[in-house]
Amino acid sequence: MVGNLQFQARGFPLIPPAPPPFTTWSPKRMTVPPPVEQNRQRLLPNFIFASRWLQLPLYLGLIVAQCVYVFHFWVELTHLIEAVFGDAQALKILITSIGYKAAPDWVPQLNETVIMLVVLGLIDVVMISNLLIMVIVGGYETFVSRMNLEEHPDQPEWLSHVNASVLKVKLATAIIGISSIHLLKTFINAENYSEKVLLWQTLIHITFLLSALAIAYTDRLMAPAGHTPHD
Repeated sequence: MVGNLQFQARGFPLIPPAPPPFTTWSPKRMTVPPPVEQNRQRLLPNFIFASRWLQLPLYLGLIVAQCVYVFHFWVELTHLIEAVFGDAQALKILITSIGYKAAPDWVPQLNETVIMLVVLGLIDVVMISNLLIMVIVGGYETFVSRMNLEEHPDQPEWLSHVNASVLKVKLATAIIGISSIHLLKTFINAENYSEKVLLWQTLIHITFLLSALAIAYTDRLMAPAGHTPHD
Protein backbone atom coordinates (compact mmCIF):
# COMPACT_ATOMS: atom_id res chain seq x y z
CA MET A 1 0.00 0.00 0.00
CA VAL A 2 2.89 2.37 0.85
CA GLY A 3 4.59 1.47 -2.41
CA ASN A 4 1.51 2.36 -4.38
CA LEU A 5 1.31 5.75 -2.63
CA GLN A 6 4.99 6.44 -3.40
CA PHE A 7 4.43 5.49 -7.06
CA GLN A 8 1.41 7.78 -7.22
CA ALA A 9 3.36 10.63 -5.57
CA ARG A 10 6.14 10.37 -8.13
CA GLY A 11 3.60 10.59 -11.00
CA PHE A 12 3.33 6.91 -11.77
CA PRO A 13 -0.18 5.49 -12.24
CA LEU A 14 -1.70 3.46 -9.51
CA ILE A 15 -1.28 -0.24 -10.18
CA PRO A 16 -4.63 -1.97 -9.65
CA PRO A 17 -4.70 -5.08 -7.53
CA ALA A 18 -4.48 -8.36 -9.35
CA PRO A 19 -7.84 -9.91 -10.21
CA PRO A 20 -8.87 -13.04 -8.38
CA PRO A 21 -7.82 -16.26 -10.05
CA PHE A 22 -10.20 -17.63 -12.70
CA THR A 23 -12.42 -20.34 -11.34
CA THR A 24 -13.05 -23.19 -13.72
CA TRP A 25 -16.52 -24.78 -14.06
CA SER A 26 -16.83 -28.06 -12.34
CA PRO A 27 -19.39 -30.70 -13.36
CA LYS A 28 -19.83 -31.55 -9.73
CA ARG A 29 -21.73 -28.27 -9.19
CA MET A 30 -24.54 -29.31 -11.59
CA THR A 31 -27.11 -31.53 -9.90
CA VAL A 32 -28.65 -34.03 -12.33
CA PRO A 33 -31.24 -36.46 -10.98
CA PRO A 34 -30.28 -40.08 -11.45
CA PRO A 35 -32.03 -42.11 -14.20
CA VAL A 36 -34.19 -43.90 -11.66
CA GLU A 37 -35.48 -40.58 -10.32
CA GLN A 38 -36.16 -39.34 -13.86
CA ASN A 39 -38.21 -42.45 -14.60
CA ARG A 40 -40.23 -41.91 -11.44
CA GLN A 41 -40.95 -38.31 -12.41
CA ARG A 42 -42.17 -39.40 -15.87
CA LEU A 43 -44.31 -42.27 -14.59
CA LEU A 44 -47.47 -40.27 -13.89
CA PRO A 45 -47.37 -38.18 -17.14
CA ASN A 46 -46.80 -41.34 -19.17
CA PHE A 47 -49.71 -43.05 -17.43
CA ILE A 48 -52.02 -40.09 -18.06
CA PHE A 49 -50.95 -39.91 -21.70
CA ALA A 50 -51.50 -43.66 -22.15
CA SER A 51 -55.09 -43.27 -20.91
CA ARG A 52 -56.02 -42.04 -24.40
CA TRP A 53 -56.15 -45.71 -25.44
CA LEU A 54 -59.28 -46.07 -23.33
CA GLN A 55 -61.10 -44.47 -26.29
CA LEU A 56 -60.12 -47.34 -28.58
CA PRO A 57 -63.09 -49.58 -27.56
CA LEU A 58 -65.41 -46.66 -28.26
CA TYR A 59 -64.19 -46.33 -31.84
CA LEU A 60 -64.36 -50.11 -32.29
CA GLY A 61 -67.97 -49.94 -31.10
CA LEU A 62 -68.69 -47.28 -33.73
CA ILE A 63 -67.27 -49.64 -36.36
CA VAL A 64 -69.78 -52.26 -35.21
CA ALA A 65 -72.54 -49.62 -35.51
CA GLN A 66 -71.28 -48.92 -39.04
CA CYS A 67 -71.74 -52.61 -39.88
CA VAL A 68 -75.32 -52.44 -38.58
CA TYR A 69 -76.05 -49.46 -40.84
CA VAL A 70 -74.59 -51.29 -43.85
CA PHE A 71 -76.84 -54.27 -43.12
CA HIS A 72 -79.88 -51.99 -42.73
CA PHE A 73 -79.07 -50.27 -46.03
CA TRP A 74 -78.99 -53.54 -47.95
CA VAL A 75 -82.22 -54.76 -46.32
CA GLU A 76 -84.04 -51.59 -47.39
CA LEU A 77 -82.55 -51.74 -50.88
CA THR A 78 -83.55 -55.40 -51.23
CA HIS A 79 -87.13 -54.59 -50.22
CA LEU A 80 -87.21 -51.76 -52.76
CA ILE A 81 -86.03 -54.01 -55.57
CA GLU A 82 -88.53 -56.72 -54.59
CA ALA A 83 -91.34 -54.14 -54.48
CA VAL A 84 -90.41 -52.97 -58.00
CA PHE A 85 -90.99 -56.54 -59.21
CA GLY A 86 -94.41 -56.68 -57.58
CA ASP A 87 -93.74 -58.22 -54.16
CA ALA A 88 -96.68 -57.01 -52.02
CA GLN A 89 -95.06 -58.07 -48.74
CA ALA A 90 -91.88 -56.10 -49.49
CA LEU A 91 -94.00 -53.06 -50.44
CA LYS A 92 -95.90 -53.31 -47.16
CA ILE A 93 -92.63 -53.44 -45.21
CA LEU A 94 -91.35 -50.37 -47.09
CA ILE A 95 -94.50 -48.35 -46.45
CA THR A 96 -94.37 -49.23 -42.76
CA SER A 97 -90.66 -48.36 -42.44
CA ILE A 98 -91.04 -44.91 -44.04
CA GLY A 99 -94.18 -44.09 -42.05
CA TYR A 100 -96.23 -43.32 -45.17
CA LYS A 101 -99.96 -42.97 -44.59
CA ALA A 102 -102.38 -42.27 -47.39
CA ALA A 103 -106.15 -41.98 -47.65
CA PRO A 104 -108.23 -44.88 -46.26
CA ASP A 105 -109.23 -45.94 -49.78
CA TRP A 106 -105.63 -45.89 -51.06
CA VAL A 107 -104.44 -49.14 -52.61
CA PRO A 108 -100.80 -49.83 -51.66
CA GLN A 109 -98.62 -49.28 -54.68
CA LEU A 110 -95.09 -48.20 -55.44
CA ASN A 111 -95.76 -44.62 -56.48
CA GLU A 112 -93.31 -41.73 -56.83
CA THR A 113 -93.80 -40.53 -53.26
CA VAL A 114 -93.03 -43.94 -51.77
CA ILE A 115 -89.93 -44.34 -53.94
CA MET A 116 -88.72 -40.85 -53.03
CA LEU A 117 -89.18 -41.51 -49.31
CA VAL A 118 -87.35 -44.82 -49.54
CA VAL A 119 -84.47 -43.28 -51.50
CA LEU A 120 -84.23 -40.40 -49.01
CA GLY A 121 -84.07 -42.99 -46.24
CA LEU A 122 -81.17 -44.71 -48.03
CA ILE A 123 -79.40 -41.36 -48.45
CA ASP A 124 -79.96 -40.72 -44.77
CA VAL A 125 -78.24 -44.01 -43.92
CA VAL A 126 -75.29 -43.11 -46.20
CA MET A 127 -74.88 -39.68 -44.60
CA ILE A 128 -74.97 -41.13 -41.10
CA SER A 129 -72.38 -43.65 -42.24
CA ASN A 130 -70.19 -40.80 -43.50
CA LEU A 131 -70.60 -39.11 -40.13
CA LEU A 132 -69.44 -42.30 -38.41
CA ILE A 133 -66.37 -42.49 -40.66
CA MET A 134 -65.42 -38.91 -39.83
CA VAL A 135 -65.82 -39.55 -36.10
CA ILE A 136 -63.90 -42.86 -36.19
CA VAL A 137 -61.01 -41.85 -38.45
CA GLY A 138 -60.76 -38.20 -37.46
CA GLY A 139 -61.27 -38.85 -33.77
CA TYR A 140 -58.70 -41.63 -33.66
CA GLU A 141 -56.17 -39.51 -35.58
CA THR A 142 -56.78 -36.48 -33.35
CA PHE A 143 -57.18 -37.97 -29.88
CA VAL A 144 -55.59 -41.44 -29.88
CA SER A 145 -52.70 -42.03 -32.27
CA ARG A 146 -51.32 -41.16 -35.68
CA MET A 147 -52.28 -43.41 -38.58
CA ASN A 148 -49.31 -42.45 -40.79
CA LEU A 149 -51.34 -42.47 -44.00
CA GLU A 150 -49.36 -39.72 -45.76
CA GLU A 151 -48.17 -42.11 -48.49
CA HIS A 152 -51.42 -44.06 -48.73
CA PRO A 153 -53.15 -43.55 -52.11
CA ASP A 154 -56.63 -43.67 -50.55
CA GLN A 155 -56.01 -41.15 -47.77
CA PRO A 156 -59.02 -38.78 -47.47
CA GLU A 157 -58.21 -35.20 -48.41
CA TRP A 158 -59.56 -33.76 -45.16
CA LEU A 159 -57.47 -36.11 -43.02
CA SER A 160 -54.21 -34.34 -43.96
CA HIS A 161 -55.16 -31.25 -41.92
CA VAL A 162 -57.60 -32.67 -39.39
CA ASN A 163 -57.65 -31.29 -35.86
CA ALA A 164 -60.25 -30.76 -33.17
CA SER A 165 -61.56 -27.51 -34.71
CA VAL A 166 -61.79 -28.88 -38.26
CA LEU A 167 -63.47 -32.03 -36.96
CA LYS A 168 -66.12 -30.01 -35.11
CA VAL A 169 -66.98 -27.97 -38.22
CA LYS A 170 -67.21 -31.05 -40.44
CA LEU A 171 -69.37 -32.90 -37.93
CA ALA A 172 -71.70 -29.91 -37.65
CA THR A 173 -71.96 -29.77 -41.44
CA ALA A 174 -72.76 -33.49 -41.62
CA ILE A 175 -75.45 -33.13 -38.96
CA ILE A 176 -77.04 -30.31 -40.96
CA GLY A 177 -77.13 -32.57 -44.03
CA ILE A 178 -78.81 -35.35 -42.05
CA SER A 179 -81.31 -32.90 -40.58
CA SER A 180 -82.08 -31.60 -44.08
CA ILE A 181 -82.88 -35.13 -45.29
CA HIS A 182 -85.21 -35.71 -42.35
CA LEU A 183 -86.92 -32.37 -42.89
CA LEU A 184 -87.40 -33.10 -46.59
CA LYS A 185 -88.91 -36.50 -45.78
CA THR A 186 -91.29 -34.81 -43.36
CA PHE A 187 -92.41 -32.20 -45.90
CA ILE A 188 -92.98 -34.83 -48.60
CA ASN A 189 -95.18 -36.74 -46.18
CA ALA A 190 -96.53 -33.60 -44.49
CA GLU A 191 -100.17 -34.70 -44.47
CA ASN A 192 -99.28 -37.37 -41.91
CA TYR A 193 -97.75 -34.90 -39.46
CA SER A 194 -99.29 -32.19 -37.32
CA GLU A 195 -98.35 -28.54 -37.63
CA LYS A 196 -96.61 -28.73 -34.26
CA VAL A 197 -94.28 -31.48 -35.50
CA LEU A 198 -93.50 -29.57 -38.70
CA LEU A 199 -92.81 -26.40 -36.73
CA TRP A 200 -90.50 -28.08 -34.23
CA GLN A 201 -88.54 -29.93 -36.93
CA THR A 202 -88.03 -26.66 -38.77
CA LEU A 203 -86.90 -24.86 -35.61
CA ILE A 204 -84.49 -27.71 -34.75
CA HIS A 205 -83.02 -27.55 -38.25
CA ILE A 206 -82.54 -23.79 -37.97
CA THR A 207 -80.87 -24.34 -34.59
CA PHE A 208 -78.43 -26.76 -36.23
CA LEU A 209 -77.66 -24.17 -38.89
CA LEU A 210 -77.01 -21.42 -36.35
CA SER A 211 -74.87 -23.76 -34.24
CA ALA A 212 -72.72 -24.69 -37.25
CA LEU A 213 -72.28 -21.01 -38.14
CA ALA A 214 -71.29 -20.23 -34.55
CA ILE A 215 -68.75 -23.07 -34.49
CA ALA A 216 -67.23 -21.99 -37.82
CA TYR A 217 -67.08 -18.34 -36.71
CA THR A 218 -65.47 -19.27 -33.41
CA ASP A 219 -62.92 -21.41 -35.25
CA ARG A 220 -62.06 -18.47 -37.49
CA LEU A 221 -61.65 -16.15 -34.49
CA MET A 222 -59.37 -18.59 -32.73
CA ALA A 223 -57.22 -19.19 -35.80
CA PRO A 224 -53.74 -17.54 -35.68
CA ALA A 225 -53.24 -14.26 -37.53
CA GLY A 226 -52.61 -14.79 -41.23
CA HIS A 227 -53.88 -18.38 -41.04
CA THR A 228 -57.05 -19.40 -42.80
CA PRO A 229 -58.87 -22.38 -41.29
CA HIS A 230 -59.09 -25.38 -43.57
CA ASP A 231 -62.39 -26.17 -45.17
